[in-house]
Amino acid sequence: MTPLPEQRGRVLIVDDEPANRSLLVRILSKDGYETDTAANGKEALLALERSKPDPLLLDVEMPGVNGFELCTQLKQRPDTRLLPIVLVTGLGDREHRIRGIRAGCDDFIAKPFDSDELQARVRSLVRLKHYTDDLDS
Repeated sequence: MTPLPEQRGRVLIVDDEPANRSLLVRILSKDGYETDTAANGKEALLALERSKPDPLLLDVEMPGVNGFELCTQLKQRPDTRLLPIVLVTGLGDREHRIRGIRAGCDDFIAKPFDSDELQARVRSLVRLKHYTDDLDS
């Protein structure tokens, strides 16, 4: 059986820091991903109406709705419940990881992040999302 070519996907990056968004876009675009960005939870919800990302990279520390709260909201909605959400955070302590898991996140990436680890995690989640979409349909 010949393996299928790896499918690239669309990634939504939500971070209130423009430099972080720009860096993530550069890394992922170089690896063949389409990217959309949002600076906060409200913009993220609007971006989700325009396009359907494969994973969502979500900063935890944002003004207004933080990443934990947005993750919880998205996992409760029928149209985004299966969306893989990765919390990107400098908060590495046990309490914050547990809070992220309870919010429904699928993975964590620590800041400062390693670009190889980021690419590997995104690649894995895009593949998983494509399989999930196939099964869900």
